[in-house]
Formats: sequence, structure tokens, C-alpha cells
Amino acid sequence: MISLVQKLLGLLVLILLAMAITCFSTWKVQDWRYGKQLAEQARLHQDDLTAISNAAAEQVRTDQAKRLALEQRLSVSDQTHHKELNDAQANQARLRDRLATSDLRLSVLIDATDSASGCSVPAGTEAVGVVHGGTRARLDPAHAQRIIAITDAGDQGLIALKACQAYVREVAAP
Repeated sequence: MISLVQKLLGLLVLILLAMAITCFSTWKVQDWRYGKQLAEQARLHQDDLTAISNAAAEQVRTDQAKRLALEQRLSVSDQTHHKELNDAQANQARLRDRLATSDLRLSVLIDATDSASGCSVPAGTEAVGVVHGGTRARLDPAHAQRIIAITDAGDQGLIALKACQAYVREVAAP
């Protein structure tokens, strides 16, 4: 016959076996449930990463479009500056050529009434030419050439300043 100790030992083994099956089953169910939650969390995380990368790519495209538009505006501004500078240089060259060939003479108004100037140029009483106004003195062609060179440098400086101001306006525009 089976003794009481053997019965208790058999019952204990059955209880331990039932507990092991219950623990294993619970563990497996928890694994499935947590696995499902982790998969859902990974999918949501991937969706977030996709949205972030799409937003970053759109921002890059927008910035590149802005940069391209700015480069095009600056290129047009640079071409305009270059054309203005070439036109001014051509005008100055024509003026220098006309002065050199005596086709054009530069003259200045003289204030004949100013006794402090030390100029003893007499004021004309008759109108000999078609120039109306006060007495004029003709400049030496070499001095006229230097004056034209000075105005040429001034014109170039003004054109460069205008180009710099346009560049700053374009770059600083919102």
C-alpha cells in the first residue's frame, strides 16, 4: 500500500508540476503580450522617425530653393553692376578720346567780380559765342584728362557702392 508520505510526496509533485505549467504558461502569455506591445511601439517609433525625416527633407528642399533664388537674384544684380561699370568706363573712355582729339574742351566759370581770387581775367562785354552766362576759362587738355580720370574713379566707386548695397539688401531680406 501506499504510505501517507508517498501520497504527500505525489501530491507535492503534482502541485509543483501544476505550478511549473502555470508559470510557464503565464510567462509565454506575457511574452506574447509584451512582444505585441514592443512591436506596436517599434512601429510608432518608426512612424515618428519617418515623419521627422520627411520634415527635415522638406526643410532642406525649402532652404535649397531659397538659396537658389538668392543666388539667381545676386547673379542678376552682379550682371547689372558689371553692365553699369562697363557702360561708365566706355563713357569715360569716349570722353577722354574726345578731349584728346580736341573735339571737346572743358571750361570753368570764372567769377570776374571776385577781387580776392587774384585772377586778372577781364570780363567780356560782348557775346562772341553761343555760350550764355559768365566768363569762362578753357582748361588745359592734360588737366581735363586728370579731371576725367578722377570722375571716372568716383563713378566706379559709386557703382561699386550701389552694388554692395544691393547685395546687402538681397542677403538681409527676410
